[in-house]
Amino acid sequence: MQDRPTKQQHEGPIVLKRSITLLNGISIIVGSIIGSGVFVSPGGVLQYAGSPWAAIVVWTVSGVLCTVGALCFSELGTILPASGGEYTYVLHAFGDLPAFTTLWVNVVLVRPAAQCVVALACAEYSLALAFPHCPPPRLAVALLAALVLGVLTAVNCHSVQWAMRVQMIFTAAKLLALFIITIMGFYVLVTERGGHLRDTSVTAQPEADWQGLAIAFYAGLFAYGGWNYLNFVTEELKDPHRNLPLAIWVGLPMVTMVYVCVNVAYLVVLPADVLISSSAVAVEFGSRVLGPLRFVVPVFVALSTFGSLNGILFTSGRLFLAAAREGHMPAVLSFIDIKARTPKPALITSFLISLALLGLDIMALINCLSFALWLSIGAATAALLRLRYTHPLLHRPIKVPIVLPLVFLACCAYLVIVPLITDPTSTGLGMLFTLSALPVYYLGKACKNNKNAQRFSYDASVLLQKILTVVRPENPTEDSLRLLEQ
Repeated sequence: MQDRPTKQQHEGPIVLKRSITLLNGISIIVGSIIGSGVFVSPGGVLQYAGSPWAAIVVWTVSGVLCTVGALCFSELGTILPASGGEYTYVLHAFGDLPAFTTLWVNVVLVRPAAQCVVALACAEYSLALAFPHCPPPRLAVALLAALVLGVLTAVNCHSVQWAMRVQMIFTAAKLLALFIITIMGFYVLVTERGGHLRDTSVTAQPEADWQGLAIAFYAGLFAYGGWNYLNFVTEELKDPHRNLPLAIWVGLPMVTMVYVCVNVAYLVVLPADVLISSSAVAVEFGSRVLGPLRFVVPVFVALSTFGSLNGILFTSGRLFLAAAREGHMPAVLSFIDIKARTPKPALITSFLISLALLGLDIMALINCLSFALWLSIGAATAALLRLRYTHPLLHRPIKVPIVLPLVFLACCAYLVIVPLITDPTSTGLGMLFTLSALPVYYLGKACKNNKNAQRFSYDASVLLQKILTVVRPENPTEDSLRLLEQ
């Protein structure tokens, strides 16, 4: 009943269009990864790594590790070419309950919290010019963050092409900012014969033991967050068998090289104690090197976070859509706009959850769930190994050497187990939240069998279809996914 008007009025199937090009894919990877982290707090890596050169090694190894993970995900993305990322992979390898647990952690808190963090950073740096000598009012920051979230949600609802233009423009802007920082840093490196890179005063930091090194890698890997976001939009990527791995091979090494060069520039210009204590490293860098042009740093950080937020919002909507299509979220969240072919209900829901979290201590929540993020990524990597065993004859356009997922899975296990030892309180809270997916899962199953709940869901879906002009799309990847069930 709900689909009939669409088929009469529009030619062809109603599906998400394959409109994301290779260049768009690279900008999603680069633009989503480079947010506020590299501008604001690389001091954490230095503090726990113990020395400038150890910090550079951490940044480099973190980039290599994320590249290995992305290559593993490229195999998954080509054999399961549907939106949803690790949720989709865990679903088809391990079944409903593990997939729903992965979904619960991501869509209820982690994704909206990440969107809040980036939106607040964008708002704070945007207001820095108006409040040069004091922090901007918290209410003003929250209101501007809500406005930024709303504008980008509207852009993503309106058009995939508009969202990709925003992504590419702001990715170019942040790369320009990082290029300026790198050039100025290397100028100081040459003219001052190494600058503060020769300092060894931080080598005696008490945090620089094996536990401290794990925390340093956490900080480094957090800055690389977003390396797997292209897998959430594989369904809309043109020629994914070619463009998915190619975007990874271009995007991840580019980000790694940029991060290493920028951190060398920081270490050259700033003393170790200043870099460790500062919560706005790029601003401190600009005040020492750029002189009267130091005001451009807050502008560049605001542009960077704006582009990063656009990438997170774009991919979050596809995660909601994939989950709803599999029956793990209300069906209306899988609907797409008739003309724009964008997942409008999913994007609006993601925006509303983020809005509700703006007043909370988001950073504390993210710290509690850091281990859960790597647990879900590790589960997706384990899904790759399981599918290799259960479906050895499945066509794999990309097949990475088996050693890569094994090494990456071991690293994920390390990043999950170490917090259990070093920070049992935060990890315990994160574990409790992850386990809270169980009662929600079984409550949802009970509602599916309840006639009143079914009727309410149907009526709500019809109402939202009329208001938002959306319909249930066809699933172009249904046939290939069905092969995994045989």
